[in-house]
Amino acid sequence: MDRNSYIEKPIPSMVSFIKDPPNICSLIGLLSALLGIYFTIAGEFALALIGVMWAVVFDWADGIIARKIKGRTDAHRAYGGQLDSLIDVVSFGIFPAIFLLSYGGFNPWFLPGTFIIMAVSVIRLGYFNVFGLVDSKTYRGLALDNNVIILSFIFLFERLFQQETFSIIIYILLIGMSGFNLATIKTPKFAGKWFYILIAYALGLTVIYGFFS
Repeated sequence: MDRNSYIEKPIPSMVSFIKDPPNICSLIGLLSALLGIYFTIAGEFALALIGVMWAVVFDWADGIIARKIKGRTDAHRAYGGQLDSLIDVVSFGIFPAIFLLSYGGFNPWFLPGTFIIMAVSVIRLGYFNVFGLVDSKTYRGLALDNNVIILSFIFLFERLFQQETFSIIIYILLIGMSGFNLATIKTPKFAGKWFYILIAYALGLTVIYGFFS
């Protein structure tokens, strides 16, 4: 709905949207991403990936919660969508960019990749906000959250390589996925039972990275 359609109606305060359960869930996801960024800068990469994986969980959960709540206004739905998109920039754009830069020892050669990752995230999300899904079950291009899901899995093999070598692997991986983010290929929108698989995956990585790293 066009924001001009709200002009003749009382405009709710910004703070009023914080009480909306899906938005609370989204903000918890933002906190998870923030922790991921903090641990990335601190060089605790395993802990950083735990943080961002739970950001993915809360990103999926906010939509599930929103669909279960009856009587949400158009304003709440529109605001929730915008909030979710802005948080996605942090979780799936800024986080992987900083992860790459930090793991690469803040080498200037990693700056172009860092910019590409962030630029792709805002380009994709801006496009998605205008055109949406291909249909209710299909994305155009690879969804951004898949980037950190795959990164979290690939990082399990980090000990098999020297850090300098593995930083190049991560560089290539993230840039390659950025290409798929902007591609015209159709990819499935995971929902339903996939949410429980995601929780199990996040719990498994939390145990592995938290206790065995």
